[in-house]
Amino acid sequence: MATTHDIVLIHVDKKPGFYARIEEITPDVKPGWWQVRLMVFTFPLQVFTWILDEYQLEGADFTMGGTPIRMEPVVSPVEEERLQREQEEKEQQARPRPEGGASKVVSLMDRRKK
Repeated sequence: MATTHDIVLIHVDKKPGFYARIEEITPDVKPGWWQVRLMVFTFPLQVFTWILDEYQLEGADFTMGGTPIRMEPVVSPVEEERLQREQEEKEQQARPRPEGGASKVVSLMDRRKK
C-alpha cells in the first residue's frame, strides 16, 4: 500500500498522466476509505485530495467522472539496484556448499615455488 511521502505515477485513461507525492493519508468518515492529499508535480504545483479505499491505494483501477484512473508507485532505479543486490546476496548465501563442506584454500606461496 502506498504511504506518506511515496512518489506515484497517476495513469489517466490507461496512459501515464502525471507524477505526484502523497503528502498525507487520513481516515475518511466512511470506514475503509482514506483522504489522500497529493502534491501534483505540475507547473505550478497543485494539491489534490482524493478519497480512496485501500485497494485503490494498492494500485487497483478506479474511475473519476467516468475516466479510468490508477496509481502506481514509483521506485527509484537506485533503490531497485540495491534491492537486486540484496536478493542476489541472499540467494548466494542460500546455495548449498560443494561436497566436502568448506571451500578449498589455495596457498599462493605454494604456487610460486613450483
